[in-house]
Amino acid sequence: MFSVVILTLNEERNLPGCLSSAFSASDDVVVLDSGSTDRTKELARGAGARVAVHAFENFGAQRNHADHAIEYRHPWVFHLDADERFTPELIAECQARSEENPADVDGFWVAPKMYFRNRWIRHCTDFPAYQARFVSPQRFQFVQFGHGQREHPEMRMAKIRANYLHDLSADGDDALLEKHRRYAREEAEQALRSSTTEQLRLSALFASDALVRRRALKTLSHRLPARGSLRFLYQYGLRGGFLDGRPGFAYCRLLARYEKWVADEIRRQRHSK
Repeated sequence: MFSVVILTLNEERNLPGCLSSAFSASDDVVVLDSGSTDRTKELARGAGARVAVHAFENFGAQRNHADHAIEYRHPWVFHLDADERFTPELIAECQARSEENPADVDGFWVAPKMYFRNRWIRHCTDFPAYQARFVSPQRFQFVQFGHGQREHPEMRMAKIRANYLHDLSADGDDALLEKHRRYAREEAEQALRSSTTEQLRLSALFASDALVRRRALKTLSHRLPARGSLRFLYQYGLRGGFLDGRPGFAYCRLLARYEKWVADEIRRQRHSK
C-alpha cells in the first residue's frame, strides 16, 4: 500500500472527485492546504482525509513540506493534484513498486494523460511528459522550476509506465487563463534567474527521451523571438496537435498566448530593474 497527498487551495469544485479517486488507491490520504477560504478543508475531513495546513511559498517548497513534515502510514507517497485522477493501471503499478520498496530509487516519474474539453490531447501535450510524482518522502527532494517543480538533480529516478489523468479544463477557460497569467510571471522570473547559468545542448532537442526534449525546448524558447507563434507552429504542426481535433487547436492557441505573456513579462521585469 502507498499514501496519497493532495495540495489544495480553494478546490471545493474538484476535490470530491479527486478524493474518491485517491481513496480507491490508498487508505492514507492527506490534504495539504495552503489557506483555502471555501469548503476545501471541510470536504476533505468529511471524506476521511487527514488535513494539514501550510502557507504556500512555491510548489517545490510545498511538496518538500508534504514529504518531510507529514508522517505517512506507508513508505511511498503519490503526489496527486485536485484536478487529477488515478487509473486502475497506475494504482496496480504503484502498489507493486511500493511492495518492492527499491532502496536504489528515490522517486518515480509518471506521465499524465492530459484532457481538454473532454478529449485526450495526446499530441499537443508532448505525451508522455513525465513528472516526479511517486516518491520515498524521507529521501526525496524537489526543487522549484519555473511555475512548478522538478526532482533535485541528485535524485535517483525510475519511470512508471501507467498514467494518471489530468483535466486541464476542470475549472473552465477563464480560470485556466488566470492560471497561465500567474505561471507566466513565475516562469519569467525563473528565466531571468537562469539566463546566465543554464546552457542549451542542441542534441537534447532531438533526444528520444520526452523529458529531456521538453526541458531543452523550454530553455530554447527563452531565447527566441516571436515565441508565441513559434510555440503554436511547433505544438500544432510539428508535434501533431492538429490530430487532437478542435480541443487541440484551442489548446495550442492557449499555449501560444501563454508564451507571449512570458515574453512580455520578461521584458517588463528587465525594464523594471
